[in-house]
Amino acid sequence: MDIEQGELCAFLGPNGAGKTTAMRMLTGILIPTSGQADVLGYDLLKQSDDIKAHIGYMSQKFSLYSELTVLENLSFYAGLYGINGHSLNQRLQEMLELAELVHRQNDKVATLSRGFRQRLALSCALISRPALLFLDEPTSGVSPSSRRAFFEIIRQKASEGVTVIVSTHFMDEAGRCDRIAFFNQGRLLALDSPDYLRNNVLEGHMVELELPEPVSQLERLKALPYVKECSLHGLMLHVLVREVNDQTALEQYTGVQAQPIIPSLEDVFIALAKTRESR
Repeated sequence: MDIEQGELCAFLGPNGAGKTTAMRMLTGILIPTSGQADVLGYDLLKQSDDIKAHIGYMSQKFSLYSELTVLENLSFYAGLYGINGHSLNQRLQEMLELAELVHRQNDKVATLSRGFRQRLALSCALISRPALLFLDEPTSGVSPSSRRAFFEIIRQKASEGVTVIVSTHFMDEAGRCDRIAFFNQGRLLALDSPDYLRNNVLEGHMVELELPEPVSQLERLKALPYVKECSLHGLMLHVLVREVNDQTALEQYTGVQAQPIIPSLEDVFIALAKTRESR
């Protein structure tokens, strides 16, 4: 796959899909068993140290030192990149403002909420002003408002020319990215924009309908010859039929009017995963 400069790309998939493994290989942390890749023009297998000097990486566990203060954590990460003197003071102030922790810079990390620890971890990953930023499920366990604010920050960084790769299992987060790489069972299933994936990947006609006890209806509907896929979304059922005319047959079978819809990213992923499994 190719990811362009300034692009915000999501690695999307369930737990165990291979998102973190792919990310750890691209950062040079994990040595690939086969294949090849160029990261920022450097050969991944031969120049991993050069790659590490130009990237930022935020792990799932945030990799912060809880007994150190906010400022001490930032200073430590700056030291890893050899940032000192006037540049150090400038970067520290810049990152404190980014994390909105100027007034808590002398507080220990252990006293921060998870949302602020998330922001601090992002600031640590950005303190070297990397050309490429890797974020491994950075919003797990934080509030919806913190998730939105976090994505506003990384969207801004992408607009400034920083390439951002973020792994997630939240469909709404992936939908905010320029492109999505769908992973499942260690395989890349698709790589394209959210709009393209919603409108062009599935072969068939997607409809939505509401039935009583929808969970009990799933297998019955899947058994119909003109139904390709059926999944539950809240109280609604999303049904992928083979042809537009099959909507009429579905309505006659269920006694309920169906509403044509654009497939959701979840619909697309379910269909892609099942297509892969059937091969």
